[in-house]
Amino acid sequence: MTFTNAYIYTAEGDAIINGYMTVDGGRILAVGDMSDYMAKEGEPCVDLGGRRIYPGFIDAHTHLGMWDDGLGFEGDDGNEDGQTSAASLRAIDAINSFDRCFAEAREAGITAVVTGPGSANPIGGSMAAIKTTGGRVDRLLIQSPVSMKMALGENPKTTHHNRDESPMTRMATAKIIREALIKARRYGEDVEKANEDEDYDLPDFDAECEALLPVIRGELPVHIHAHRRDDIFTGIRIAEEFGLQYVLVHATEGYMVADELAACGADVFSGPFLCDRSKPELVNQTPKAPGIIDAAGIRSAIVTDHPVIPIQYLPLCAGLAVREGMDYDSALRAITINPAKILGLDDRIGSLKPGKDADFSIYDADPLTLAAKPLAVYIDGKAVFDSGIIQNGRRNHHQ
Repeated sequence: MTFTNAYIYTAEGDAIINGYMTVDGGRILAVGDMSDYMAKEGEPCVDLGGRRIYPGFIDAHTHLGMWDDGLGFEGDDGNEDGQTSAASLRAIDAINSFDRCFAEAREAGITAVVTGPGSANPIGGSMAAIKTTGGRVDRLLIQSPVSMKMALGENPKTTHHNRDESPMTRMATAKIIREALIKARRYGEDVEKANEDEDYDLPDFDAECEALLPVIRGELPVHIHAHRRDDIFTGIRIAEEFGLQYVLVHATEGYMVADELAACGADVFSGPFLCDRSKPELVNQTPKAPGIIDAAGIRSAIVTDHPVIPIQYLPLCAGLAVREGMDYDSALRAITINPAKILGLDDRIGSLKPGKDADFSIYDADPLTLAAKPLAVYIDGKAVFDSGIIQNGRRNHHQ
């Protein structure tokens, strides 16, 4: 199918003021200016009449499907409070991809998310990148695992203090993470020795160490929950000690030390900020943060932390960041190509480019404004939401 006469925001390079896009087999086949378009006999075509096409939006940090909408404990599968290090837990074993919030996400133009454990534990388990199509989670996977979740600050302290167990201080949280990483590193060394020398026996199987081996080897990044400046720098300190790939999640006070974060080469998932200051470490929360972080040259994305902010409000969060000083194009990139690049998934998602997944939405207004809603949303080239614009605009060129 080809969509013609559209404003196309590619997220890579300049927007195409009057362009076309052809999708086939779940992928984008061609994108270009209408002056270069050659119609093919019998090819299905939708004349958008100047409407806008955007890449599917990406929310790079959520707990979608981990806390079922409208339920209490019965639908709470985000934290294994009885453990401190829980690296071997996998998000895909808990995601309820039939939760109604998946429909709310895709109807808002959000076609891909990262979801997984909460922040009760210093090491919470692995996160998964999935499409929002809904249905069996195994069919939604983009990559699993896509990262290992770690957490610093008040959440691990509060959770375990209430159980009268460690960690009850920031020191103990960092200690638990270091111990797990050191143990995994030694475990990996023992495995290598056993594989290289028959005189060495393989170590006893350890699920936690096995899950952390890709982290230690630099193959799997860690997503570090941290709000306060001291916690942010503790996360960076540990990552640098062990040579880890890392992303700072939330980084609520990151804007206050933006130059230092830029010097460290840190990536940041900024948010949530469309919510109250629900705990002491959020006292300096502000929607100005994404703009300051972006202006410092830090590669960043805007996130909702769903269900903290309902996922369908991701574009509205980007719009709020613009209102509070963020460059408009930077805000759009923060929910499209930037998260894709940070996640290492930009070969498939995040922009409108030949060869990439056909994930996109069609608007007749600026998507970062309050009144805007998609007219249609496509995932893997299939309409997952359509207000009628596609049927009404569809025609064949031979007609």
